[in-house]
Amino acid sequence: MSAKRHITAVLGFAAVGALALGLTGCSGGAADADAGADGGSGELINVGFVAVGPEGGWRQANEQNIKDTFTEEAGYELSYAPAANLDQKSQIDSFTAFVDEGVDVILLSATEATGWEDSLKLAQEAEIPVILLDRGIEPDDDSLYVTRIAPDNVEVAKEVGAWAASAFPDGGNYVVLEGPAGVGVVNERNKGFEEGLGGAQLTKVDAQTANWSTEEGKSVLETMLKANGNDIQFVFAQNDEMGLGAAQAAEEAGLVVGEDIKIATIDGTKNAIQALADGKLSYVHEYNPLFGETALEVVQKALDGEDVEPYIIVPSEAFDSADAAKAVLADRKY
Repeated sequence: MSAKRHITAVLGFAAVGALALGLTGCSGGAADADAGADGGSGELINVGFVAVGPEGGWRQANEQNIKDTFTEEAGYELSYAPAANLDQKSQIDSFTAFVDEGVDVILLSATEATGWEDSLKLAQEAEIPVILLDRGIEPDDDSLYVTRIAPDNVEVAKEVGAWAASAFPDGGNYVVLEGPAGVGVVNERNKGFEEGLGGAQLTKVDAQTANWSTEEGKSVLETMLKANGNDIQFVFAQNDEMGLGAAQAAEEAGLVVGEDIKIATIDGTKNAIQALADGKLSYVHEYNPLFGETALEVVQKALDGEDVEPYIIVPSEAFDSADAAKAVLADRKY
């Protein structure tokens, strides 16, 4: 399909009554088609946010940024529905409830990539535009949603792989600490990292999930180090929390991070940037979570029937030294 698509305005509801969903902040009443988000009609635009919920520092920063952006002052009523224990079924239930309520737009941060076709078709039939935040869907049928707003997982991880290849010109053993199985970001980050490594002499000796967790990152690397007699020179942790846990495990095993073992992470939370500044990590690539304003612009365009690119990439920065980390710490927002 073409690089752009035209979004039909979804404000044809004269007055949609609110249903009692038990979701935080839900309210009824669709905005008038000519009002936009400036409150010209005196009614707020209803946005259903099908969110992930507690999942580490990055997710907290991302979802708070969305909530801080879609405010009543900006002309929006945001209904926040986090997943129960990261369960996809609870997300699908919330998504369906938002469709039944007749919200004006749905923001979706999926816990899992697959299994969304029926829900997205339901929203499409109801003429409710859906905007994906962060994670994509599989199969990626972009006719079912307006756009995906996110940093490029593959490109970010590719830069990590390229850095690792340059940091280990003579090779070495490495392991990967992954997010939960079934999450599209895990596959994207693996794909990009391997592309970035190219023909490097690094040898993968293990890869296991540590569920985005500091505690599991620590315990999984402890097991890996014992199984390999501490003969691991590099750890690619797919998020900061797992990398910070890996640093703890390495130190407790008597290894010096930066000398005996290097650890690279993705996300760029303040804790990770501080750890890089302190020499506890070796490389951190930001996965910028602060794209609420971009989401706001997209919602306005979608509801006005304007063209929107099917994938909007959020720029993200890499930090490859303690000095680079120290330079941004004071102004770090998450």
